[in-house]
Amino acid sequence: MKARWVIAALALASQTIPVAAMAQETRVAVGISGWTGFAPLTLAKEAGIFKKNGLDVTIRKIPQASRHLAIASGDIQCAATTVETWIVWNASGIATKQIFQLDKSYGADGMVVRNDIKSIADMKGKKVAASAPGTAPYFTLAWFLKKNGLSVKDVTVVNMEPGPAAQAFIAGQNDAAMTYEPYLSAVRAAPQAGKIIATTLDYPMVMDTFGCTPKFLDENPKAAKALADSYFAALELIASDQTKAYEIMGADVKQSAEQFGNSAKYLRWQDRAANKKFFAGEFQTFSKEAAALLLEIGIIKQTPDIATLADTRFLQ
Repeated sequence: MKARWVIAALALASQTIPVAAMAQETRVAVGISGWTGFAPLTLAKEAGIFKKNGLDVTIRKIPQASRHLAIASGDIQCAATTVETWIVWNASGIATKQIFQLDKSYGADGMVVRNDIKSIADMKGKKVAASAPGTAPYFTLAWFLKKNGLSVKDVTVVNMEPGPAAQAFIAGQNDAAMTYEPYLSAVRAAPQAGKIIATTLDYPMVMDTFGCTPKFLDENPKAAKALADSYFAALELIASDQTKAYEIMGADVKQSAEQFGNSAKYLRWQDRAANKKFFAGEFQTFSKEAAALLLEIGIIKQTPDIATLADTRFLQ
């Protein structure tokens, strides 16, 4: 069954993607996490789309807090992460460029709190589980607090990755936690532990992009184009056979197709047209505001040139 589905997937890919004219497969290692928004990358690999387009892709699960170290060491050449994280990486000397947008969060990232906490303004003095400074959950915490007259200095941050943070919260640890799908749904299913007080529906500021080192892009422009095209082909595949696609993507994070679908409804994957619109304006506006906050909370000491952080030639 799976073999027949993969053949169908490749047939679709050949119709929707110009096959990269490469004599042999280009090897590329990509760093991601189990975040639902990154799942089409896994689908592109499992359905053979990357291979069809001349790519030998290795996907590695690397925590966001250390993903840039893997890039710096050469262990990976590309990665998926949030827009503001690329600012942090470049500000710290890890040169990278974003080449396409993956997704936008529509309630998939959020803050969970105990039931007696009535508002984010009540968070002063509370203990919050969040990933390390320089990560998306930490930045989301800073953003939510700032929009409510507080800062990260007003809370005690316990560094925990999104999965463990959600598990610890459900188990009764900490006053609050920053997490995302699929882990946020575990909190939705445990109302006795607490509630979701705010998500990216309230504060739309979590968006993910895919990027690589300038060296990889300069040396492998056809492969970079194939990476972008393969991602968009994976979105086409989701549209044509959602159930099977959800089954494959869910298996990667130990979810059923139904569970994965419940997580996916809180985000929007971004197709080629959405990408072109995003990089034409919203990217620059958000990056500037994000950089200002990163400076304010001490994550970066100077803002890199925003204009150099994206390379959109592969979206055509």
